[in-house]
Amino acid sequence: MAVVGHVEWVQFARVGHVPVAGEVVHARDAFEEPAGGGAVAAVQLARLAGEALFVTALGDDVDGRRSAERLEELGVSVSAAIQQAPTRRAVTLVDDAGERTITTFGERLDPEGEQALGLGDDVDAIFFTAGNLDTLRAARAAARILVASPRARHALGHGVPLDALVLSAGDQIERGEAVRAEGEAAIVLWTEGARGGSYRQSSGEEGRWSAAALPGDPVDSYGCGDSFAAGLAYGLGAGLALEDALALAARCGAVCLAGRGPYERQLTSADL
Repeated sequence: MAVVGHVEWVQFARVGHVPVAGEVVHARDAFEEPAGGGAVAAVQLARLAGEALFVTALGDDVDGRRSAERLEELGVSVSAAIQQAPTRRAVTLVDDAGERTITTFGERLDPEGEQALGLGDDVDAIFFTAGNLDTLRAARAAARILVASPRARHALGHGVPLDALVLSAGDQIERGEAVRAEGEAAIVLWTEGARGGSYRQSSGEEGRWSAAALPGDPVDSYGCGDSFAAGLAYGLGAGLALEDALALAARCGAVCLAGRGPYERQLTSADL
């Protein structure tokens, strides 16, 4: 299992509510982690499969070094191209309802095509969140199952076939970016949080899935969607039927929602 994508060094904090213009609010329970769609999915895949490769790009700075070190601690094998640019940072505020609001700082660093060639040609599944067109082609050549996020942006829409494209139904940016690639995906899936989600296959068949029961009170929605996508990639890569892969993915999202930050609670192989 592998992820090709991006990472951000994120400062998390809880607030009673997200401040409106001109307001001052006081944060509590602050902590920091390497996160972003690629990193969260890589940790989820490692916890399901026992190991996972994360192909990414990091800045030649403190945030880049500590991102790699922390992800290795979390069980991920990191293959990072070091770029002469700062590692992207972000601030995430989580309100009392568990909803997260994210502000990013700096440009996203994407892995390049030649780096992804080190994937080999026998990967069961790859989740792709960032990279250029050559990177996506290398991932397609390496993977039996290729699942992508619309956050891959300009790598999409050039005729590279996808096994699945996963996006949030409520995210207007993702919906806009997905338009270019929907015709290249065997299945497009729209997540809807507590309502589960819907999908459409290239054959025209449509369907829905239900959200999984929460294993506890909702705490923090950060990382739920990326954990879902990783669970889907794992399930399809393991040969599960679509219905079973969706049920597994829904469990991944639900477990993540019951934890603080993206990594306190994620589904593991022991839970399967």
